[in-house]
Order: sequence, then C-alpha cells, then structure tokens
Amino acid sequence: MTAQHGDYTVVIPTTGRESLSGTLAALDTGRGPGPREVVLIDDRPEADAPLPLPRGQLPIRVVRSGGRGPAAARNIGWREAGTEWVVFLDDDVVPAAEWREQIEDDLDVGPDVGACQGDIVVPLPSERRPTDAERDTAALADALWITADMAYRREALSACGGFDEEFRRAFREDADLALRVRAVGWRLVHGARVTSHPARPAGFLASVRAQRGNADNAIMRRKYGEHWRRMIGEGPGRIRRHLATTAAGGTALLAWALGARRAAARGAAVWLGLTAEFTARRIIPGPGTPAEVARMLVTSALIPPAACLHRFRGELEARTSRPRTPAAVLFDRDDTLIHDVPYNGDPARVRPVRGAREALDRLRVAGIPIGVVSNQSGVARGLLRDEDVVAVNAAVQRELGPIDTWQWCPHDDSAGCACRKPKSGLIERAAARLRVPPRACVVIGDTGADVAAAHHAGARAILVPTERTRTEETTRALVEAEVAPTLEAAVSRVLRDGRVRAATRRPVRQEVPR
Repeated sequence: MTAQHGDYTVVIPTTGRESLSGTLAALDTGRGPGPREVVLIDDRPEADAPLPLPRGQLPIRVVRSGGRGPAAARNIGWREAGTEWVVFLDDDVVPAAEWREQIEDDLDVGPDVGACQGDIVVPLPSERRPTDAERDTAALADALWITADMAYRREALSACGGFDEEFRRAFREDADLALRVRAVGWRLVHGARVTSHPARPAGFLASVRAQRGNADNAIMRRKYGEHWRRMIGEGPGRIRRHLATTAAGGTALLAWALGARRAAARGAAVWLGLTAEFTARRIIPGPGTPAEVARMLVTSALIPPAACLHRFRGELEARTSRPRTPAAVLFDRDDTLIHDVPYNGDPARVRPVRGAREALDRLRVAGIPIGVVSNQSGVARGLLRDEDVVAVNAAVQRELGPIDTWQWCPHDDSAGCACRKPKSGLIERAAARLRVPPRACVVIGDTGADVAAAHHAGARAILVPTERTRTEETTRALVEAEVAPTLEAAVSRVLRDGRVRAATRRPVRQEVPR
C-alpha cells in the first residue's frame, strides 16, 4: 500500500451505463487519500468491447463476470480485494467531494463493526413535485444497508460467504447480506460520508417491470419468516391489496364469461375501488402533468396482477428449488480442499483446489456449517508435530475462510484408534461439536476411506476422485455412494440445484488505460 491510498478497495459492478463515468470521476477528484484499488466488475453478458473508462489517477482494475447479476459480481469483487475493508458502490451514484476524507473516519471503528453505511441523498426537482419514479428513488435515502454505498469488513464477508447469488437482480441481495452479517455477531453502523443517488429517467412501464422484485421477496420470506420486512426496517408491503385487487378483477371477468352479471358487477366494483385508491395514492403526490397521470392510470391497473404473478412464481421456486439441506458438510482436507503435499507441515505450501473457496462460500451463504475431518498419520510416524498440523490448518482457513470445526486423527493404522478413517470417529466428533446428528451430515472426500467413514457414521457420502483415487474406489462409490467430478459439482449436489455457479471460473482481467 502506498502512502496516498487508504486501506480499502472500492468494488463497482456495472453493465456499462453512462452514469459510470460520473461515479468514477467523482471518486477520482475527491479530496483525501483514495482507495488502494477500484475493482470494476464488468457484468455484461457479452463484453466484446472494453468499458469506456475516463482517464484519471484512480488505480482501476476490470474483472469480467459473464453477466450473472450484481450479487455474483460483488462476490467476485470482494474476493479480488486485498484490503481489510471493501466499499461497494453502484455505478449510478456520485460520491461527495469530501467522501474520501470522510470514509477514513467512517472506517475507524471498533473491531466488532462489520459494516458501515454511507448517507444516501437523492436530489429532487425544486420547481415541481417529484414523479412516481423519482419518489421511488428518493426512498433509498431511508433504506437500510443498501449497496449504493456500503462498506464491509472483508472478514465479515468471509464469515458468511458474501452475497447470496440466488438473488439475480439488484434487489434484496444487500438486505439479505446485512441480516446474515449481523446474525454471525457483527455490528452494522451508519457513517458520515455522503453519496448522491440521482433519479434516472424511467420508461413508461418501468414500475410494472419492477414488480419482478416480488419474486425476491419470496426468497426473503423463505429465509427469515413472515416478519422479514420488520427485520430490514421496512413497513408492510402492498402484496395483500394487490392480491385482493387481482382476485376481484379475475372474479369479475370469470363471472361475466359465465353470464353471472350481478356477481360480475360486484367484482368489477371492488376492482375499480381498489384500483382507484392505488392510482390516487400515486397521483396526488406527483406533478399532475398529463403524461404522469396517464402513466399512473395505466400502470396502476397493471401492477397488481404483475406483482401477484411474480410473487407466485417466487413462492413456487422457493418451495421446489430448495429441498431440505444437510445439517453440516464435512470435508476431507488433502486433495479435497487443498492439493496434497505428503506429510506437509509447512503453511507456505498450502495451495487450495481450484473453486474451493467459492464452493465453501456457497455453503456459508446457505447457512450450512462446515467442518474438516482429516487423517494426519505423519504425527504418529514422527514426520509432523501437532503444532505443524495446526499451523497448516490455520493457513487453509486463511485461504478458504472460516471453518466451524477441525477434527484430525494423529494416529497410524497400527494404533487401532476409533477416529482414523475409515472408522467414524472423526465424523462423530465433528457432528458433536456442531451439535448435529451424524446422519444429517454430508461427507465429501477423495478416497474410499472417506466414503466408508461416512457410511459407518450413517452420513451421506460424495466422492470427488483425483489422480490418486484408486479406480476400484470410484467404481465402488458409484454403487454405494455418489460421485461428483469436481468439488464445485459436489457442493452443487449438496444444495440440490443441479448447477455449478460460474463464479468458480477464473476471472478475465482487462487492462485499463492510464
């Protein structure tokens, strides 16, 4: 780190919007020491041309994510960062001139603080009342923990695995992260730095398209229960009113089709009354221009069924795509999480298996405890000391993030112990430490001993073969257990979504002109 740069990294996911240049220019010209680095995550699905970046003094690095959405993009960003703090900014905000000075004070907090939110201001027109779209943007000023300007301690992100990539849009993924960071014991505070979030022009049907966020509300309800809005500082939503409006309209249409004129008239009256109330609620605070009134009349009729449709879709996906998850996942260490170095006692020789960090982070996001169960017979053979094993385990944890329990056997085959795999002792000890039944665990390893130990404990086993795995072990596992080609695939199978996240791909870096 150089003297003129602070010990934080700015991460900005972008799809190349024109507003990005304003964000970078404001960050570049501000007073005070700048960030150590700005990591731009190019989230365009097809990035044939480089991002149009302004020239300046900011140390900028661009990483491509393949267009997988803001949650996945930010995960790539913070994992690329090498600083204690990671500051997430949106690509349509404008940090104040004093932002770089103020953030130094904001991040000078106690060790129990995991995140610090900037003060978001939304400039509104002074010559007229704001439009519906402008009022929606203005609501960001009172929102909690939004990533328009949110700093996280990297350790806090590591502890909970970062953003949940199930959230595919820029909606609710930030609130979900804040709840999980707080749940693992960190405090979240407000800072003094100021960031402007201008209200951008919106299309005629933008408010209707925004109802897709109701699918993400279903995810929040599944994860945190029916009071999730209260947990993130929001008031009640309108989904129940939208449901009533949609039901009344549907009843009127069906009754009319069946010839029940009186029932159709009653349904139409209820629909008209609810729609009129919703429309008036949106028109009265606005500028009252003919264009705005026309937009409110049309979209107020379309929003209730759109909201219900997306909420139903989200609830259906939430119930069908996430079956019951295991109580814990236990990993073998050598050749499963890190490349095997026989009887290694040197932390400097620890090299994670590709995709291991991302795979473990997916389990952390899902709230599934993680353990390591490892045979270390080098201790009994006099090739390792207990302290060597502990030091290597600590290096693994530095590379791969927090592990909830470490269980290792120092014996060799001649000891006749109950812990050395293929016996079940390590798995039973790990399960006891995590306070879960062994039969509710999944064991992932690269040898037949890992599979046998899992079976003896009553746990589910997944074999991830390597070059050292014997052919007969793989053949037996195909019958007695499960086989996955990679660690990422094994974790995908644990989460039962059938997909390997593209976050495990090696990012492609783009050179930035100076």
